Amino acid sequence: MLISDAPRRAPLLEFKDVDTYYGELHVLKRVNYRVDEGDIVCLLGGNASGKSTTMKTILGLVRPRSGTVSYAGEVINTLPTAQRVRRGIAPVPEARRLFPRMTVRENLEMGAFTRIDKAEIAADLERVFGLFPRIRERLDQIAGTLSGGEQQMVAMARALMARPRLLCMDEPSMGLSPHFVDQVFEIIQTINRQGTSIFMVEQNANMALSIANYGYVLQTGEVVISGEAGSLRDNEMVQQAYLGEMKAREAC
Repeated sequence: MLISDAPRRAPLLEFKDVDTYYGELHVLKRVNYRVDEGDIVCLLGGNASGKSTTMKTILGLVRPRSGTVSYAGEVINTLPTAQRVRRGIAPVPEARRLFPRMTVRENLEMGAFTRIDKAEIAADLERVFGLFPRIRERLDQIAGTLSGGEQQMVAMARALMARPRLLCMDEPSMGLSPHFVDQVFEIIQTINRQGTSIFMVEQNANMALSIANYGYVLQTGEVVISGEAGSLRDNEMVQQAYLGEMKAREAC
């Protein structure tokens, strides 16, 4: 079901009829996505819908059996993960996935492991401090001792140290307090305004759609609805499936 099909720019990231499998288990079924330069695109769906497999496919951890994944006009189906990062795709993984026994500084340095431009790395470190002032205060702290919200900030900062053109975020609000959720989504918008395109898998449909340009709803490996974020928020199926809890809170 396509809600909006207005003419759009050439995509930065595009899935065309992508099928992915785990053995004989068909996980993504002729999936089509696109992320335009400068946009925030969100992917909604329940558990086992294929959201995490989508992220793994973008990063090269899972390869399509058929269809194409293109980035900046180049088919990247067989490109290794490290090469994708060098080309400008950076992940913020689900559950942060920091190096817990390393310091915050060392985690940030790992984000820049594909780079050799020391002056620009230093400049990006200052940019990160501007976005996340708390990180500067905790540079020498062991990452595993940070709060969940602080760890999420470090995970986002680490990804930005790769100087990405496309930031891929997997459940950025997972496990965070409401205060940190609001803060994280504000920072996502700031990162986007500074020129980074964002593809975001997120369970918090209301927050995701409130900042996204475009969205997709995935069910059992198939895109069942796509459209402008405002149209998705007004769609009855999306409201019942993903926004009902939010509306119930508003009614109280």
